[in-house]
Amino acid sequence: MNVPQSNRADYSASAPATFVAPAECAGLRLDQALARIFPEHSRSRLQAWLREGRVRVEGVAVVDVRHKIWGGEKIELAAAVDPCSLPDAAEDIALAIVHEDEAILVINKPAGLVVHPGSGNRAGTLLNALLHHQPQLAGIPRAGIVHRLDKETSGLLVVAKTLEAQTDLVRQLQARSVKRHYLALVHGQVPRAGTVDAAIGRHPTIRVRMAVNLHGREARTHYSPLEVFEHATLLECRLETGRTHQIRVHMAAIGHPLVGDPTYGKRAVAKAHPAVHAFPRQALHAWRLALLHPSDRAELAWEAPPPEDFSALLEALRAS
Repeated sequence: MNVPQSNRADYSASAPATFVAPAECAGLRLDQALARIFPEHSRSRLQAWLREGRVRVEGVAVVDVRHKIWGGEKIELAAAVDPCSLPDAAEDIALAIVHEDEAILVINKPAGLVVHPGSGNRAGTLLNALLHHQPQLAGIPRAGIVHRLDKETSGLLVVAKTLEAQTDLVRQLQARSVKRHYLALVHGQVPRAGTVDAAIGRHPTIRVRMAVNLHGREARTHYSPLEVFEHATLLECRLETGRTHQIRVHMAAIGHPLVGDPTYGKRAVAKAHPAVHAFPRQALHAWRLALLHPSDRAELAWEAPPPEDFSALLEALRAS
């Protein structure tokens, strides 16, 4: 049940809303009453504003969400601007451009660069850099980004420069005709090629992690060893699907987590090379990308060698 809008005043970040609690809210907790009066805001957002002291009842700031409303109280809400509702800003961030034409842009993303702004991470992303490089991308959803790499994963990704190209690339990803190959250094020796065919979904108790989950989405990763070291293996991994953290989750699931992976891997392994212990991120690099050009259907492919830190790690293992 939504409270009639006549019981509330227009509001903004600079002009708090003032309203009289209607009889329909009698007996409700304050956060429940606010959710009915302001259905455009989530309950969690309203509760956060309560805790910040942005809600006053009869002139007194109330921070307890369990405060009861009995009807007739004068309530003020000083809404904060939601940063996620603000337009993304263009930022002068250097891009390693591998290919660019009128329809697409291929970037070699460095480790440490977030692809898309998120909660608590509104600036310094690839999207912000793209808006500076091509301001017209502001008119395309997600500035043309059609797939992502984790923050600490380096390598190739494609960006659409037109709506038509974005639609085509999304369809290619859905049809699995975009070929994405990764270099992954994993713990342990992997003597032969294989495939991990295991659905991935949210971890049942740790919501910021993914996990092999029977009720998750289909996920398939093909892998083959390129170099086998004493306590680690360099794999080439090819994605058939593109789930969040797919390679990291699948390699951990078969007992060979990625070197340096703080979420799914191991920080210390007995007898591991010192360079393995010291590597500060997951050793994962998107080295090859192939697709059909959205305009003329030409088959295109690009390759990018691993970055300096990954190469130095491999050289240290080879030298030992």
